[in-house]
Amino acid sequence: MHKQIIIVRKDLGMSCGKIAAQVAHASIMAMEKASKFDVQGVTKWKEEDGQIKIILKVNSYSELNDYFIDIINSNLPVVKVHDAGRTQLEPDTVTCIGIGPIPSERIDPIVKDLKLL
Repeated sequence: MHKQIIIVRKDLGMSCGKIAAQVAHASIMAMEKASKFDVQGVTKWKEEDGQIKIILKVNSYSELNDYFIDIINSNLPVVKVHDAGRTQLEPDTVTCIGIGPIPSERIDPIVKDLKLL
């Protein structure tokens, strides 16, 4: 089964609407990047796997960046979302990362200790 993981920073004090927008950015950006790695996997995720998305949380940029590096080192498609700074945050603030869609067995060992948002 393929799934997409989004990891969100909780230390920024973003409103629910802001978090939803950032997660949407991460989802689209990550899918576009994953399609360059595995078109068939992304198609399977879209058409058969129900477009599974799991939203997880971290408490700091440092923690988010540690996961980002681990995911890159595992040769998985990952993107960082940088806010434009038009509403609640300073420009270029990293709000979340998006991973996949990729096979569950590739990402689960990396994010297994994170809690749901």
